[in-house]
Amino acid sequence: MHRRAAWLGLALALLSAALVLLGASVGSTGFEWPWRLQGDPMLWQIVRDIRLPRTLGTWLAGALLGLAGAVAQGLFRNPLADPYLLGSGSGALLGVAASMAALGGSPFAMSWLARTGLAGAAFAGAVGGVLLTLVLAQGVQHTLRLLLAGVVVGVVLSAFTSLLMLLSPEIMQALQAFMLGSTGTVGWSGCVLMALPLAVCAAVAFGLSPALDALALGEATAASLGIPLAAMRTALVAALGLATGAAVAQTGLVAFVGLAAPHLARSLVKVTHGRLVLLAAGLGGALLLGADILARWLIAPQELPVGVLTAVLGGTYLLWLMRQRTRAGGAA
Repeated sequence: MHRRAAWLGLALALLSAALVLLGASVGSTGFEWPWRLQGDPMLWQIVRDIRLPRTLGTWLAGALLGLAGAVAQGLFRNPLADPYLLGSGSGALLGVAASMAALGGSPFAMSWLARTGLAGAAFAGAVGGVLLTLVLAQGVQHTLRLLLAGVVVGVVLSAFTSLLMLLSPEIMQALQAFMLGSTGTVGWSGCVLMALPLAVCAAVAFGLSPALDALALGEATAASLGIPLAAMRTALVAALGLATGAAVAQTGLVAFVGLAAPHLARSLVKVTHGRLVLLAAGLGGALLLGADILARWLIAPQELPVGVLTAVLGGTYLLWLMRQRTRAGGAA
């Protein structure tokens, strides 16, 4: 299994490199290999300053969501857990909606917010949602309480967002891009702001993977093995919130990547959580980047919202997986 996981990791690295090259070659002007554009300063600047950071940033966002999904599913021992479970997604949406409503929804305000304040508002909202969940759950001591608190916070914050949209209807169109997911504004600074959290969260998740393996056997068993459950949950919740917040702040609410990537990794190879979180990150990056390339190419020069494609592709895969398991259970 270890050898198979290593081969899968190598395949994902090669696939990601190929997708990065392909992403740097696809734009509103069509398809062109980047090295053929070096003779045209304007087109080369488009590749260097727009296509390439967007492509790398999209992979990083997908990797963050894939890693966060693997952590969430391991922490809650629930295959349906996703990165937005602790209220980070609804908190980010509320933060963006509140910022847009405060600025009045004017075109100038929306342009300024997209350049300077959107990522900050989304990240602050995501962190606020996770903190509110922790307060409502009275810490991280009880997994079920934490899970229920996240659901409640998500519903409440979504209700406040709907209220803001009702009171300020002028923000609805601008907010829609964030709700559907968009990678068009990711730049080099956004890549840095995602690469650093990805490195930190991957190190935390990999370091605590033995605790996740023990937790899969049950909380009582993990406690009997001497696992410090409270400290482990605190670190994993912090990594989950940071990874999700960093991705959402740059790309909006991209659906199904964090849920589908860990499932896909487990269906390809049976590994412990240490390798699972890394493989899920690689698969998440490849899935989101592949969907973004399709979103740019299908109706070029216009673009589809990348979140629509991930929802369709991820939802179709999960339905197929559910059907396969149902058949396997019926045959047994």
